[in-house]
Amino acid sequence: MIVKKTVAVIMGAVVVGGCAVGPNYATPDAKTPAKYGEVVATTQPASQPSNLVTWWQVFGDDKLTALVDRSIQNNLDLKIAAARVGEARALYRGSKSGLFPSFDGVAGYRQDRSSNNEDGRNSGSGTSSFSSDPDRHNWSAGFDASWEIDVFGGVRRSIEASDADFSATIEDQRDVLVTLVSDVARNYIILRGAQRQLGIVQKNLATQDQTLDLTRSRFQAGLTSDLDVARAEAQAMTTRSQMPPLEDQVRQSIRRLSVLCGANPETLKDELIAVQPIPQAAPQLPVGLPSELLRRRPDIRRVERNLSAETARVGVAIADLFPRFSITGDFGYTSRNIKSLFDEDSFGWGIGPSMRWQLLNFGRVQGNIKAQEARREQVLRSYEQTVLLSLEEVENAMGSYSREQARRQSLASAVQSSQRAVDLADQLYRQGLTAFQDVLDAQRRLLDVESQFVTSDQTVSTHLVALYKSLGGGWNPDGKPVDKGPVILLP
Repeated sequence: MIVKKTVAVIMGAVVVGGCAVGPNYATPDAKTPAKYGEVVATTQPASQPSNLVTWWQVFGDDKLTALVDRSIQNNLDLKIAAARVGEARALYRGSKSGLFPSFDGVAGYRQDRSSNNEDGRNSGSGTSSFSSDPDRHNWSAGFDASWEIDVFGGVRRSIEASDADFSATIEDQRDVLVTLVSDVARNYIILRGAQRQLGIVQKNLATQDQTLDLTRSRFQAGLTSDLDVARAEAQAMTTRSQMPPLEDQVRQSIRRLSVLCGANPETLKDELIAVQPIPQAAPQLPVGLPSELLRRRPDIRRVERNLSAETARVGVAIADLFPRFSITGDFGYTSRNIKSLFDEDSFGWGIGPSMRWQLLNFGRVQGNIKAQEARREQVLRSYEQTVLLSLEEVENAMGSYSREQARRQSLASAVQSSQRAVDLADQLYRQGLTAFQDVLDAQRRLLDVESQFVTSDQTVSTHLVALYKSLGGGWNPDGKPVDKGPVILLP
């Protein structure tokens, strides 16, 4: 009879448990513009997923591609993020157990001895009125079971929150990947830019050393003054002083790339020390539409998953307003003699429903609900802010890339003009038709303009890297490899 009543309670609770208290989550409607404000002449109107997934390949630099592949395999930050995903997956799977009964195996032994002065055991005559052994032995073995029936959906909301937390850690891992790839590309470009700057300084220094030798010869022949020699020496030494900082930048960039690839700082020195040109990409920019950022950028996706988790936790908090129903039971064997422990007469069982309701804690429960709703509101505003910041980042990256391209074109013309000025000044000085100061000024301007051009060349490429990063490039939202590009899509 008791079993039948218990089954009836279970079935009724299951029927009622079809609903879950609290708000159902819906992806927020983020307002994005129809198009970007910045216009880059080389952008494509529609997105090209293959270009975004493996965007670093547009530079056509095999060494850069190899470094990116190596970093994806060995970077420690990425491995830490992967471990966090494993942790979140385990917690999510563990949270599902709340929907099912729990069983605990129990076994024990207890020995008791009664007091001789208890219940007239000692009558004062020195002999006990009981002939039984005062020591009592009790052996037991069996199972305890309990099941909290999720009538109002608190457990299900908790599982929903854990699932969203798990998804958020996956997006965090993808965000680490996007940042890692852009850091590798940016530091590689800085390395090649420093090497090229060093080459410009060495070239100009060689020209200035030749001018110094010529000035000394003319001074010895009485054709110029010692002042011109001193000026030539000062300019050559000033140019030479620019070499150590550039050499240091080269070495620091190599060390940074080594660490990004999960290796010791000096590992890539021999591999990268040889001078290579600054990577330049063809002007094919898959910018796409602003609304695509919501699907493409892992940081936006992560905050959206956090919002889903906090929404579910509102339901968890609301469920505390309602009673909790449980079914508890135990069955097993109990005997005073271990030899008869598993006899039929030693078997016993018990089962029954129970209810627990926080009747006097509604103030605390209501406060917890309000606090959780405030947390959800915070994450919602954080989501909206993340979308706005992402749009701003893309707009800035597009504008910087476009305007730096125009600056580089002007500097390229300035380099040609400055080189022509140096050649003319040198010819006129040899013919005695111009002052030596004109030669020094022309050489100084050439070094400055060439340095600016190399810096601009490097900046164009780093701005392009920043643009691809702002677009969320470096992983495939569809979860399908494209040209063997990196994909992080975990179940």
